[in-house]
Formats: sequence, C-alpha cells, structure tokens
Amino acid sequence: MRALRLTAWGEPPALAEVERPVPRGAEVLVRVEATGLCHSDLHVMGAAAGALPYRLPFTLGHEVAGRIAALGPDTDGVRAGDRVVLYGPWGCGTCDRCDAGRDNYCDRRDTLAWHGAGLGRDGGMAEYVLVPSARHLVPIDDLPADQAAPLSDAGLTSYHAVAGLRHALGKGSTTAVIGVGGLGHLAVQILRATTGSRVLAVDVREDALALADRSGADFGTLVRADTARVLKARTGGAGVDAVLDFVGTTQTLELAVGALRPGGELAVVGSGGGRLAVSKPGVLPPGFRLSLPFWGTRPELAEVVALARSGAIHVETEHLPLSAAPEAIARLRQGRVRGRAVLVPD
Repeated sequence: MRALRLTAWGEPPALAEVERPVPRGAEVLVRVEATGLCHSDLHVMGAAAGALPYRLPFTLGHEVAGRIAALGPDTDGVRAGDRVVLYGPWGCGTCDRCDAGRDNYCDRRDTLAWHGAGLGRDGGMAEYVLVPSARHLVPIDDLPADQAAPLSDAGLTSYHAVAGLRHALGKGSTTAVIGVGGLGHLAVQILRATTGSRVLAVDVREDALALADRSGADFGTLVRADTARVLKARTGGAGVDAVLDFVGTTQTLELAVGALRPGGELAVVGSGGGRLAVSKPGVLPPGFRLSLPFWGTRPELAEVVALARSGAIHVETEHLPLSAAPEAIARLRQGRVRGRAVLVPD
C-alpha cells in the first residue's frame, strides 16, 4: 500500500510502498477514507534529530477517518465495516487517565516513544492504518469522512479548549478567537453551538476573517496596533471575558492580555513559541487565569462527532489526493489552505 513516510529528521516526507498491516491481538485495521493535514504535522516534519522521542521511519497523519477492514482475534466492541474516526492521542493505556479516555493527559506521556497515530506510530496518510485498540475508535455512522477526520484534532482540540472556559461563557459574555484557521473556524462554531458568548474573530488575513464570518462570528478584525482597543470597545470598554489564542506568538499573547477584562480567561492552544512577562506591573490583567489545553478526551470526541452529525458544526475543507501530499504541505506552510486540507487515498 502507499504511505507518506517520514524517514529522516529535517527532510521532507516521501510516498513509499509498504506492506499492508495485519491486525493481531486487540488491534484493528482501518481502511482510510480521509486524513487531515495540520500544523502539528509540520512541526514533526521540521523537528531536529533528538527533539522528539519518536523512532524513524513512520507514516504521518493523526486526523483519520475510515472503515474497519479487519480485526485482531482479541478485538471487542467493533465490527468489520463500521465507519470510525481515530482518537489521535495514544497514551500508555494503563494509567487512570488513559482508562478514563484522557490519553491526552497520560501520566506516562513523557516516557513513551510515541504520542499517537502519525506521532511516532504509523498514522493515516496511507491506504490503511493499524490501530492498537478499539478504545481509540469513535463511530461516525453516516458522517462524511472529510468532515469526520479533522474533528479528531481540529474539532476536538477546539472543543476541549472551549469546554475549559465554559463556566465563564454565559449569556452576555464575549470571547475573542485569535487565529481563524483549521482550529479557529471550528472554535467559532463550537462557541456558538455550546455557549451564550458573543464571538470576536482576529486574524492577519482577510480571507480568514471571511471564514470567521461564514462560521458565525459576530465581529472580525485584522491584527493592527490598536486591535486590543478595538476588541475592548466591542465590550463597552470592560474587555473580553475569554480569549482563545490559536497562534501563540508573543504578539498574539500580548494582544490577548491587552483585550482581557480583569478576572478573564486566556487559553493558549497555538504553539507559536511566544512569551508573556509576568514581572511587569500593569501588563497583565488582575486575576486573569491562563490555561494550556492539549488535544481532548475520547468522550469529548464523541460529543464533537454528535455536534457535526447534528449540523451544528461544519469543517471547511480542501480535498487533495494522497499523491499530492507534497503540494498540500507546501500550501499549508505558505498559509494558503482555507480551513483544513484533507488528503484522500488515490
């Protein structure tokens, strides 16, 4: 079968022919129908040798949806032919958190040589993907694969971040979403579907603001020197109740705290490497709370799938065949992907 393989650190991945896996024990073989491409993939591809615990080579792709093709003899709870989406973060499988479906916060995460499908273990940028256990599968029924696949990261991560702030997002509240890409446009929709908050969208691109508008944002603005003041003005001068930062650079972090009201909530999801200085008086709003949500839980993925099946959220996608993966990667690096790029086996 064909697969997009990372074979050397710092080098681009390459399409290769590999053997189709055979499920053993509790493993499940899934025939891939769609795989999302995201910035996390770029971080893995660009990592220096030794920066990640992963062993080369492996197949990329952690946002995966498809149909169960074969089962190991010890598999339980699923059937051949079931349509599923993969829960991407794979933990140790034995700690209390993994047992509760919270592999994203696995107690042994720092000791593992992988972090999930396409993250040290073979992922879904291939015709088939081998899943170590049925517990990593969530049924999607008739949901189209191109909609289901991005839910496993772009949808789940956004949902998890919003869930952590939901106590502050009642009727009359205001949330700013910084960065309206693959995750941000879903965060806008999730906020509208699950909270009473007004949504203000911020990006550096006009087309991203248009995407925010299509996703239901109440207001959108480009990043400028006075953006924090503009956002505050939308709240009568008090400041926003919460900020979801899907970029995470120093510029966006400073914008976030500049727009927050006292006692506000800042969730940093983006991995832009930014810094906030906490030693400067008057820079940070008093009483503000910072969280660093990571991915999401398996029960939350089922909730995201339910939202998508109900029509409450919709992923804006661009389809490319697996053979065009190099082109898709280049476009993502250049910021030319609208919503989520989805690779489909040729």
